[in-house]
Amino acid sequence: MKQSIILLHGLFGGLSNWESVAQHFDDRFNILIPTLPLYEKYKTDPLEYLLKFLEKTIDSTGLKNIILVGNSLGGHLALRYIERHPKNVARLVLTGSSGLYENTQFGSFLKRGNYTYIKERVAATFFDEKLATDELVKEVMQVTTNPFKCICAIKTARSAQRDNVRPILPNILMPVLLIWGENDQITPAAVAKEFHHHLPNSKLVMLPECGHAPMMEKPQEFNAAIDAFLHL
Repeated sequence: MKQSIILLHGLFGGLSNWESVAQHFDDRFNILIPTLPLYEKYKTDPLEYLLKFLEKTIDSTGLKNIILVGNSLGGHLALRYIERHPKNVARLVLTGSSGLYENTQFGSFLKRGNYTYIKERVAATFFDEKLATDELVKEVMQVTTNPFKCICAIKTARSAQRDNVRPILPNILMPVLLIWGENDQITPAAVAKEFHHHLPNSKLVMLPECGHAPMMEKPQEFNAAIDAFLHL
């Protein structure tokens, strides 16, 4: 049976963010890309709700010895999952993960519906602004122009900002790969270095001319880094 890789997207991410990763590893691993239930009605803390969803997803499959890969909020969830279920996870890959610090000014666009402004904010996710395609901008606008989704996104962002994972990092003993864009404006390079400092068994790969979503902006380098990590 193939080992499983679970790919966790961020607050404004989705399945398409992981297309190149899924294609690269599909022949060797069982790939799962759960859609996080960001826009549902619930009364608990948003981060806890998403964590429960991840727990149920993994429990329902009966998977063990998992490789977790998380971008932004997805990395944050992976860390909290490992805190509760360390024996289920063999390796961890974090890229642009929240949990220590995020540039909160980028959350202000949640309250704005202007297309030009939204496009500027989406472009700031990348080093190469051309990657802020009309399709990506429209996906974000579907949230910013929907009052319910907008409120959900704001609550989730605030929940993540309140939750600092620094105290649990020294207890995460499995191999961890940090893949970070040198030009990440949302979780800057200093955040990657702090994760690297506190995670006892971690390796840091910095990608030049790359922003907050290395798996989209530098897919070949991203996949190569994971390949090298999994063959250690």
